Amino acid sequence: MVSAPDRSRTKATDLRASGAVLLVACYELGHQPLSLASPLAYLERAGFHPRAVDTAVDELDDALIESAALVAISVPMHTALRLGIGIAERVRRLNPDARICFYGLYAWLNADYLLREHGDFVIGGEYERALTELAAALETSDGAVVPGVRTAANSVPPAIERIDFALPRRDELPELERYARLLIDGREVTAGYVEATRGCHHTCLHCPVVPIYQGRFFAIPRGVVLDDMRRQIAAGAGHISFGDPDALNGPTHLLRIVQALHAEHPEVTFDITTRIEHIIQHREITPALAEAGCLFVISAVESVSEAVLRNIDKGHTKADVVEALAILDAAGIAMRPSLLPFTPWTTLDGYIELLDFIEEHELIEQIDPVHLSIRLLVPPGSALLNRPDTATWLGPLDEENFTYTWAAPDPCLDQLQLWVASIAERAAQQGACPFETFSAIKRAAYHLAELPPPPVLQKTGRRRAPRLTESWFC
Repeated sequence: MVSAPDRSRTKATDLRASGAVLLVACYELGHQPLSLASPLAYLERAGFHPRAVDTAVDELDDALIESAALVAISVPMHTALRLGIGIAERVRRLNPDARICFYGLYAWLNADYLLREHGDFVIGGEYERALTELAAALETSDGAVVPGVRTAANSVPPAIERIDFALPRRDELPELERYARLLIDGREVTAGYVEATRGCHHTCLHCPVVPIYQGRFFAIPRGVVLDDMRRQIAAGAGHISFGDPDALNGPTHLLRIVQALHAEHPEVTFDITTRIEHIIQHREITPALAEAGCLFVISAVESVSEAVLRNIDKGHTKADVVEALAILDAAGIAMRPSLLPFTPWTTLDGYIELLDFIEEHELIEQIDPVHLSIRLLVPPGSALLNRPDTATWLGPLDEENFTYTWAAPDPCLDQLQLWVASIAERAAQQGACPFETFSAIKRAAYHLAELPPPPVLQKTGRRRAPRLTESWFC
């Protein structure tokens, strides 16, 4: 850790000079970062002239760091936070007078550690207005008292108030062609990214959205979303990913947006993320989504173990997953399940049950192998910490890795998770066949269960579902 300078004295700073505010994104699942485009618009509307860099695709020049007075680092997910720490350390070395702000879901969850070790400010929730007000405050003071901005000396609630959404500013960002693309029928299609809502109405215990939004969500005005999509389509996008935590929190809102998009650009397709419960609850709009161009739905299946689903309060059952698959299949929409197979409640039999379910329902090509290796993260502030039985499985907080530790009840599951992660990583590097990768994972599980090797899998004749070139996970 590089020690921060003494900030007890304040001085006026020209934060409206070009580049005095520097926004940095580190990794956002391969899409052009809305976490840069949205605050860029907010700051510019307030008279600032920020610069923005996405280090997932571009180098961050030393000169940009050295000329910045405020460096704001976007950390909406665990991977981004790990990378963001490296950015903060570099800022401290090159420009010790710069103020560092972390913003996003994982910033707020890990605020104590970040403020003690790496940063000056933390913003969670609706960060655009709070970040802009922080920049304005730093022109004349130390920014210690700004609504929604937490400091080491000032513990405040996250910024969960509806903001005046501005049209995202994307012309400062790298071209869409440099990000993840849609793969469909052997073709690659440039993909854009929008959000129609923020937050989530539901309160799944393992979700990082829940501790901050507490069941609240906000609809982004239809005109803002449509104008943002129009600009991305004009820049070459032929597919749009809706990155809302759950796009069907506002089903009518989403449907009006995609139908308006389809009327203007019938060739443009899209995907959404939503929960199994909502696929079933809103089955009546599924054909309309398909007609408007929905190719696939990402849904947090997580597990097919009733014990696991109950312990994370997921809100669906194994039978519900089967029903949701049937609803989407009837409409011609693929499901791309996201998974959470390794938890304190996972058993080896339960893991094998999940593999059997994937094979039975012909989902092998619809699940990225990395999902079969994902282990539960329990960040500070997680709703799981409020469960009465948590003490029976929870270990100490590992602040530097942003999660509480825990051990599987069966030690062989920890070994299996390492094996599966290694198999998935190697497969991704080599572009291996999904069936070969799945077979290797299944053999590893069967070996630990002391079962005879499973039969060799045969590739089905089913058309491979459309997908993005970057895996979706936290």
